[in-house]
Amino acid sequence: MVVALADGVTVGQCAAIIHRHPDKATELYIDEVGVSPAFQRQGIARKMLDAMFAIGRENGCEEAWVGTEPDNRAARALYESREEAHESAESFLMYVYQL
Repeated sequence: MVVALADGVTVGQCAAIIHRHPDKATELYIDEVGVSPAFQRQGIARKMLDAMFAIGRENGCEEAWVGTEPDNRAARALYESREEAHESAESFLMYVYQL
């Protein structure tokens, strides 16, 4: 988990799980990214996601993925802003990143 603090108070969090598979590459599943409304649109989510990707790379992950609902415009804007993102066609949107 990566957290963002402002004056000692948690204002953002990014939770993830490293999946080590016996038959395929190790991957990083981003479970949740959230920022307190008063602190949104300041780049906090992007910084936490970057930090989580770095943790994934340090732990041998070759890929990271995260999903969101099609109507979650803020999450989609964040995930689609990364040039290495690949969107899948599902009832939810999943983004996969090469680490």
